[in-house]
Amino acid sequence: MTSSTGSPPPIRTTRILDPEQIAMQAGRQMPFLRLPVRSLVFSDRQLRLRQLAASHSMREYLIFIADLAQAQHQVLQDYAPVTLPESDSLEAASKVLKPPMPAFGWTRDPVWLQELRRLLGLFRARLPEGPARDTLDRVVATDDAWINEQADRLSRRIMFGLDLAAAPLIAAGLQAYWTQLVLQVADREGENIFGRTDPGNECPCCGSVPTVSITRIGADEAGFRYLHCSLCSTEWHYVRIKCTHCESTKGIHFESLSPQPGVELPATGAREGAVKAECCDSCGHYLKQIAMEKDPEVEPVADDLASVTLDLLVSEAGHQRSGHNLMLLFGDPEIPDDGGGG
Repeated sequence: MTSSTGSPPPIRTTRILDPEQIAMQAGRQMPFLRLPVRSLVFSDRQLRLRQLAASHSMREYLIFIADLAQAQHQVLQDYAPVTLPESDSLEAASKVLKPPMPAFGWTRDPVWLQELRRLLGLFRARLPEGPARDTLDRVVATDDAWINEQADRLSRRIMFGLDLAAAPLIAAGLQAYWTQLVLQVADREGENIFGRTDPGNECPCCGSVPTVSITRIGADEAGFRYLHCSLCSTEWHYVRIKCTHCESTKGIHFESLSPQPGVELPATGAREGAVKAECCDSCGHYLKQIAMEKDPEVEPVADDLASVTLDLLVSEAGHQRSGHNLMLLFGDPEIPDDGGGG
């Protein structure tokens, strides 16, 4: 087809918008922040973990974390009050776009150690005899200074010197403490006290990195993506198709586990397409994205654990994970004591 002048007509390029972009251009408002719900955050997690464990190759570990999440739920229901920041400091942090209670700078209330030991006591009742219970008993019997040192390493994402066997237990106490801290502040000040941060990939409450992102369903949130905090379980809005590490919108592509003829994939428990990796060619990082429209029963931490096979495949392809799951950590290799040989 040509125009009246004999030259071909100009090519028109149509940009296809995702559901979130369509909603935002239509002026639809969505909640920026989704605070954890005391009665649901750890309860939903443990239920999803048990569901995923049914036919999973990591069944024993998923059940282990489910029992730990159940203990977190029990402790959170009547957690002792913790020391809160002053209202002025909360407002000051909001004005400069910084999280008011940064995980790697906030002085933890000693109550967290008391509640950690209570949590581990509840968890111990569900553990059979064996190495896991021995590790738990060792943590409970250890002095507060060592536990706080390990907690500092977890908060700063320092793997060197971290006791990997004890890490999930201590992390469970940190998650319960920070969830309590956020909920107490919101009860006193209102959730609007937590504002946007710069960079936008930090939790507006504690400054931690996300575990995954989740695209939600529901009247107010349908199609919108939220990042799920690895520490306090707060979720905050983050636009889709944008790197959660370098914030670039270029070079984004997605990887997922897709069955091929004659190849059997490890069971993840989630429906096909519910979990994929958003990869950024600009910085070489990736973060998993979990889609509630594919599986409305997904839970960020649980489905991240159950899809570790995807992490391995994407990492083998050369991408580095930007997310953080405190229930599944990998340490630095030990330096051999061979006289300096190598």
